[in-house]
Amino acid sequence: MVSAEAVKKLREKTGAPMMDCKAALQETDGDFDKAIDFLRKKGIADASKKAGRIASEGLVHSYIHGEGRIGVLVEVNCETDFVAKNEEFKTFVKDIAMHVAASNPLYVAENDVPENVLAKEREIYKHQAAETKKPPQVIDKIVEGKIQKYYEETCLLKQPFIKDQTKKIEGLLKELIAKLGENCTIRRFVRFQVGEGLEKKNQDFAAEVAKQIKS
Repeated sequence: MVSAEAVKKLREKTGAPMMDCKAALQETDGDFDKAIDFLRKKGIADASKKAGRIASEGLVHSYIHGEGRIGVLVEVNCETDFVAKNEEFKTFVKDIAMHVAASNPLYVAENDVPENVLAKEREIYKHQAAETKKPPQVIDKIVEGKIQKYYEETCLLKQPFIKDQTKKIEGLLKELIAKLGENCTIRRFVRFQVGEGLEKKNQDFAAEVAKQIKS
């Protein structure tokens, strides 16, 4: 018999729905740690299904770095205000803001890259590949490989996490969905840097920001 107190405790720990918490405890004979693992595994399996659910709650977080030299605003959404108050969710939002400050992505996801920008990149890569004198099918593969690299450099979800290069942001997001049992999305961000767009050297400062955040 699973107690209501145990179900409540598991929900507070994981943010998962009450019925899922009850089912997890029943499945694991009331073992709290095993129930958490059960929910995480179930969440990973169901993450793609959750992606279609509306996420209209969440947080907007600001991050300032380098004595006001770089500023970031990021919005991350979830399904309920309960999860929005969850410490793991808050930590994730803060980490995303710091990552944006350090890695300076241009878009959230691949689908956000404008068609005209993508077409221009393809044209450049195709011209570069053509100079290798390789067969057309090989050139096409080279171009697609460079496009994927472009996504990794400019799209937030495709970038390696600044604190752990073995993980990508999209992987961290899936882990969060698994832990919390709700659809979560990084909706948008904006990054400001003092002097950006003006004729001054900001590259060294941006590199220093990335170095400090990694450490």
